Amino acid sequence: MITENIASIPQLEELLAEKGSAFDVIIIGGGPAGLTAAIYSSRSGLKTMLIEKAMLGGQASLCSAIENYPGFPSGITGAELSSRLEDQAKKFGTEIVWGDVTGAMVEGGQKKVSLIDRTFSARALIIATGAEPKKLKIPGEDEFRGRGVSYCATCDGAFYKDKEIVVVGGGNSAVQEAIFLTRFASKVFVVHRRAVLRADRILAERALLEPKISFVWDTVPEKILGKDSVEAIEVRNAVTGEKKKIRTDGVFIYIGEHPNTSAVKGLVKLSDDGSIIVDGSMSAAPDGIFAAGDVCKKTLRQIATAVGDGALAAHSARIHLESMV
Repeated sequence: MITENIASIPQLEELLAEKGSAFDVIIIGGGPAGLTAAIYSSRSGLKTMLIEKAMLGGQASLCSAIENYPGFPSGITGAELSSRLEDQAKKFGTEIVWGDVTGAMVEGGQKKVSLIDRTFSARALIIATGAEPKKLKIPGEDEFRGRGVSYCATCDGAFYKDKEIVVVGGGNSAVQEAIFLTRFASKVFVVHRRAVLRADRILAERALLEPKISFVWDTVPEKILGKDSVEAIEVRNAVTGEKKKIRTDGVFIYIGEHPNTSAVKGLVKLSDDGSIIVDGSMSAAPDGIFAAGDVCKKTLRQIATAVGDGALAAHSARIHLESMV
């Protein structure tokens, strides 16, 4: 088992201070990956700063109930889990700064992180900025997020047992999640703007043979309707222009994601979809730059995997700092 106690090297803090670092570790992003990295880093005795621009917990904080995170058999709200992670990070001394990171660079071994009005530096940097689902940008989408509008079937599918739902999209993610949602829903309507799926053939064939799935072809969503929660979605046929309403209890949107990497472009290597490429230690670039969570190129984006990424990134950052003294 890895020992996280940095006290075995009592001179580390003094040696780092001599090198001029304001902080030992800076973490950009306050979702589960960033907060976990902060817990591990600050608990190790490293002077740690976490920068968040909007809301601690990230997308996870918007989940009305999380039932697949280990240790909570009765579930936990995203807001409560985020609050617990925040309290734990603060308990060990993490300094939280609010602001939008505009850029980052390496200068003389220092990792410099710039906000609009100030700049911070550290010997190690962990990027945990996450990814944002692409939005339809139609009326009702933002209003009903968390109340019938979802971007994660694994997170929210179980809440739609024996209900009718709509999945928007036609790629691998949309089709995979539509198939997954048939475990719970009585009916799944897949709304796709084309007449053929973009998903891989094997997935498409499975979906087309699934009796619970109905396809609404050549169709684009126009408006999500409801009172306290989603009740219907208004769609338009892209060929005929005909509009209609589909009665539904939930709308799951899968039209892609945007990794939040605009502030670190040029600093790390990105994949074709804009995700950060990391190695087995979560290293994203030489000289102490790491990444964790949904911003990384990975196959499963879940709170559990983000937490694991954050712990490993913080451990690797600590090892990097130890090697420098």
